[in-house]
Amino acid sequence: MATATETPAQIKGLAQAKFIHVSPQKARLVVDLIRGQRAEHALQTLRFTKKRAARDVEKTLRSAIANAERKADDAGESLDVDALFVTHCFVNEGPRWKRMRTAPMGRGFRYQKRTSHIVVEVAEHLRATADRARVAAEEAEASKGVRGAVRKARKAIEKRAKEAQQQKSKKS
Repeated sequence: MATATETPAQIKGLAQAKFIHVSPQKARLVVDLIRGQRAEHALQTLRFTKKRAARDVEKTLRSAIANAERKADDAGESLDVDALFVTHCFVNEGPRWKRMRTAPMGRGFRYQKRTSHIVVEVAEHLRATADRARVAAEEAEASKGVRGAVRKARKAIEKRAKEAQQQKSKKS
């Protein structure tokens, strides 16, 4: 009969930047550079990319990393930020701003200012998740003995205190 092994949940962080004033086509060029990379390496790539959209994508990536850290803290688990990878990142088209530009002979040309929604998700690598589970199990196993020893010591102290009180009451 197979035994069920409990694997810990993978810690993920998601961040969205909406209504960014950059063309989705131009933002996708930057997002394609970081897809699947380690978060630390992706930040370095974005820092030295000479595209205007890189600044907004970097800000979104930093927010996703912070969200993953916050989620780990709330769950009471430890998170190694170096083990985070960019799992999903994509750019959707936002609403377009319709504008008019003056043209010859009293006419006007319409043009559109495009906006985009940037979504970045980071997650812990599977190996890091397994390592975190192993370390937690080792700590739990190690602390069992400590808890038992502390309990025994407390009981012994309480027993000695009761005996001392009984001896004092007998002498009185």
